[in-house]
Amino acid sequence: MKFIVAMLFLATAAFAQDSANTATAPGCGAANAKFDVKTDKSQHPAVQPPDGKALIYFMEDDTDFESFPKPTTRIGVDGSWIGANHGNSYFSFAVDPGEHHLCASWQSLTIVGAHDTSAAAHFTAEAGKVYYFKVHNKWLREHYEAHVDLLPLDSDEGQLLANRYALSSSHLKQ
Repeated sequence: MKFIVAMLFLATAAFAQDSANTATAPGCGAANAKFDVKTDKSQHPAVQPPDGKALIYFMEDDTDFESFPKPTTRIGVDGSWIGANHGNSYFSFAVDPGEHHLCASWQSLTIVGAHDTSAAAHFTAEAGKVYYFKVHNKWLREHYEAHVDLLPLDSDEGQLLANRYALSSSHLKQ
């Protein structure tokens, strides 16, 4: 009986919301927000920034994540969640010129005992420019440590990843 209770506890912890490590950076949104995500590897639209705006591409790289399920990663800009990625996928979002605070956070735990499941960055956008950021999710079996980074990318690398990865579309669960 103790074994069953322990297994139920571990299963619940593995998929529970990680509110202790979420929504602490200026770019993050509400800790309880959850997204449904769909990806389409056949679409790779060439998106240009709207007039007077900048465009940000968010790439999720799970190539160093050696576990299942892969995390769904919410993306926040200036305190609001704007979308999410799952697996090796990406989406883009238009912003006004000026300084912006970014956040990447797993919407739920995928690994028991995971920490460092959020990352943050800031940058200054210029109208007409395109920016690329990579969310690098990492979990290697030999280290048993989950980790997420939010890193700026060179535009050439960003375009390369956009052509390799699936286009992500997401919406908030009600």
